[in-house]
Amino acid sequence: MSHFTEIKTRMTDLEPLLRALRDLGYEPREGPVEVRGYQGNRTTVDVRIATRSPDYDIGFRKKEGVYECVADWFGLPDIDRREFLNRLNQLYAYHAARIKLEEQGFALASEEVQSDGRIHLVLRRMREG
Repeated sequence: MSHFTEIKTRMTDLEPLLRALRDLGYEPREGPVEVRGYQGNRTTVDVRIATRSPDYDIGFRKKEGVYECVADWFGLPDIDRREFLNRLNQLYAYHAARIKLEEQGFALASEEVQSDGRIHLVLRRMREG
């Protein structure tokens, strides 16, 4: 019996997802790769991160244009699922915005993390010629 839970996210792009996972201290491995769960059960995902629990991983699989988070959370008692996903979503949004703005010719002038966790970015548009 599988204990894997699939949680749909709003994340659509791989690069900001990878950057956000690295910011959280993980080393994402791109796939197809497998994540492990209860009694050695496995399922295939596009991105896997190892956890402190030796037989359990967290994965991300693109489905219908968005990534879903795949994990057997019962084996990950040291990770609060809601807190993990909230922080991941915040970092994903940060990196997605930076990537899009840089593609449009903006450069980061400064950034400041507010006491409530919000990130304030100051950008400058780089002009040619």
